[in-house]
Formats: sequence, structure tokens, C-alpha cells
Amino acid sequence: MEILLQLVFSGVALGMIYAVIAFGYQLTFATSGTLNFGQGESLMLGALVGLSLVGTIHGGPYMGYLLMIPLVIVFGALQGMLVEWIGVRPAIKIKSEFGWIMSTIALAIIFKNVAENIWGKDDLTFPSPLDSAPIQILGANVQPMQVAVVVGALAIMAVVELFNRKSIYGKAVVATANDRDAAGLMGINTGMVITFSYALSSAVAAFAGVLVAPLTLTGATMGASLGLKAFAVAIIGGLTSGVGAIVGGLILGIAETTTGYYVSTGYKEVPGLLLLLLVLAVKPSGLFGKAAIKKV
Repeated sequence: MEILLQLVFSGVALGMIYAVIAFGYQLTFATSGTLNFGQGESLMLGALVGLSLVGTIHGGPYMGYLLMIPLVIVFGALQGMLVEWIGVRPAIKIKSEFGWIMSTIALAIIFKNVAENIWGKDDLTFPSPLDSAPIQILGANVQPMQVAVVVGALAIMAVVELFNRKSIYGKAVVATANDRDAAGLMGINTGMVITFSYALSSAVAAFAGVLVAPLTLTGATMGASLGLKAFAVAIIGGLTSGVGAIVGGLILGIAETTTGYYVSTGYKEVPGLLLLLLVLAVKPSGLFGKAAIKKV
């Protein structure tokens, strides 16, 4: 029983990382109907930039980690703006159905190559700001950093939701998400809102990078797999539901850890992908998503 609980706790921590990245997919899809298929690379760059910064900030790993996070979030926001300006905005202007897909994939490959040339191809160790001694929860050993991942992931998503509901600019984002044409007629600069959504999406992914980095190895290839699985989470939960991202992330994370232990690590990704196929077949809008109605 303790082993199962430990696997569940590990799956929850992993699933919350998937949920944060999936939440970023939702932010851009809501305002522009587009997705950044380089979202995983935003996470990767956030982790590597954070690794470079944390070693240069004095005050120990804990203080260095706390001071590094705002800088990484700013870096992620700037990187997201670059993606929108170069890869997405031109495609939206000419109403290209596939231009933004290929552009964001191309930029993802470029970012990966840049990371390999700057930080190398070898995986690096990210220092943990917390003690490595496990915490006993219901008889299971849980790493303090796993708890920090869950708390941090929920916190960043709650902050974004609160911003969208309470601030003037957040309400502009919500208005653009509800009806972009109507928002434009009301005087909202929808182009700036889309740019902002990409900045926010990549900033959230970069933050997820420094959350997950102490639990795994950090390198130029870490983002591709995480980004792809998070996309599956976004589809399973629904691209229009924040709750769906959390539920989908938890399902996939727990399915991976339990399957990897009880069946084989070679099959740990199979249950989540089977669920993805099932959801697409039965409810294409996702478990919590709303089906789009097109007026003709």
C-alpha cells in the first residue's frame, strides 16, 4: 500500500507539471485559436537559464532559487513574444491554417539547437533548494521538492486565473477569448492580447521548467517529451478548461508512474495515449471542454 501511495504522489507531482504546460496551451488557444508547439522548449530554456542564474546568485541554493524565478519568468515571457511575432502573427494575418503550426515547430527546433550549442548536449544536474530528506505522508516517502512542485503549479495557475478575472487587462484577455471580433469592435487591441497570451504561456512553461528541473536532469532534450505529453493532457482535459488541464495531468502522471512500476517502464506511456485516443473518439472536445459551435 505504501508503494502505491508513493507512486501516486510521484504521479501527482509529474502530472502537475503536465498540467502547467497544458494550461499554457489553453492560454494561446483561447485568444487566437493557435498553439505553440514549442511549448516544451520554453520549459527547457527556462530550466537551463535558471540553472545558469542560480549558480551566480549568492545566498545559497534556497535564496538563489527564489531570486532566479522572477528572472526566468521574464525571460520566458520575452521568448513567447518572439514566437508570436515571428511564427504566429504572420500566419494569422494571412489566415494560414498551417503556417503557425510549421513556424512554431521550426522555432522549437531552432531553440533546441541553440540550447545544445550554449549548454552542450549532456544532461546537467539542477541543485535542489530544499532538503533531500523525504517526508513521511501516510507511510509513503515524498520528496519536499515534489510537494513544492504541486504547490507551485497550483499557485501559478491560480495567479493567472485571478489576473484574468480581476484585472482590466485580464478582462481584455477574457473578452478576446470569448469573441475576438466583438472585442476588436469594442476597442480592445486583440493583436496585443494575443501577444500577451503567448508571453504568459511561455512564462508559465519557463516557471514549470525550474520547478521540475531539481527532480530530473536538465538538458536541451528535456522539453520535447514534456511538451508532447502536456499537449495530450490539454486534449484529454479540454483546450477550454483549466480544471481539465489539472485532471488530465493527474490522470496521465499517475498512469505513467503506476504502469512503469507494475508493468514495465517501456509501457508507462501507453495508458495515457490510449486514453487520448479514446477521448478523441468519444468526446473530441475533451473531458471538460466545450464543443465549438460554428454558425454558417
